[in-house]
Amino acid sequence: MDLDETLEGQEVDEEEEQEEEMDEEVAGGGGDDDEWTRGLDFILDIPLEVVVELGRSRIVISELLQMSKGSIVELSKLAGEPMDIYVNGKLFARGEVVVVNEKFGVRLTDIVNPIDTMPEVAK
Repeated sequence: MDLDETLEGQEVDEEEEQEEEMDEEVAGGGGDDDEWTRGLDFILDIPLEVVVELGRSRIVISELLQMSKGSIVELSKLAGEPMDIYVNGKLFARGEVVVVNEKFGVRLTDIVNPIDTMPEVAK
């Protein structure tokens, strides 16, 4: 066996190994996905602040000083309108108020597209 035949044999072996690795990745979902998911594990326990906004109102100081127990603050949202759901101060979704085991909750009805809420990302 001469040098050319040896080199050709090594090239064929390397190509077969690469094809086998690609087949394994396709069949098994790929090792990179598992590594990528494991790499994200450290962020899964980061606490986030979730705020459900019932509505907003603007008042002047004199109105605030006149308030007492039983006073009503009129809000900008209409009854039945979806509530805004903020995650760390950014609009994330909208939803409707529900009651679960005598506690309030929110059923998500719409996930907001981040491009719509953060124009600087769209650029």
